[in-house]
Amino acid sequence: MSHTVITSSTTGCSSGESLLNLGYSRTIPGLLKMGQLLSLLIAFVCVCLAGGWPYWHALQFFEVVLLWFLVAFLIFFLMHLFRLQTRMPCINWPLTEFFHYSVGSVLLFIASTAAAVGCGGVSSLVVASVFGFIATFLMVVNLWTSYSIACGPPGASM
Repeated sequence: MSHTVITSSTTGCSSGESLLNLGYSRTIPGLLKMGQLLSLLIAFVCVCLAGGWPYWHALQFFEVVLLWFLVAFLIFFLMHLFRLQTRMPCINWPLTEFFHYSVGSVLLFIASTAAAVGCGGVSSLVVASVFGFIATFLMVVNLWTSYSIACGPPGASM
């Protein structure tokens, strides 16, 4: 009776654990994050390209809020894209994103309102404030869809 021993070895990532999670960009949260990134980027570029700011303080606040949430959403999107949240289990990521969306939607609504009031008829600032409101709407939708993940389904008792 003869016995045959076959050994095989693999190097690199297995098919189940790829580095990128490209499927996330086709989910509803991924599409919402990409829409938020795009609308915040368009609003930020419009504010930066505006020639004169009629109300400097209101538009400076709008620009800071836009830049902050643009960077924060880019970090959250890259975390989901590279599956980094699974490597840091000590942080409750759904709850972190929920609080970020709740604070962000309020701040972005206030900043967009201040930019709309203080645009002074400058067309690029009007467009920036409109895209700020679009980003606010997308943030509220993302907040609403992430509520069941972070806080549990409505009506569930502890």
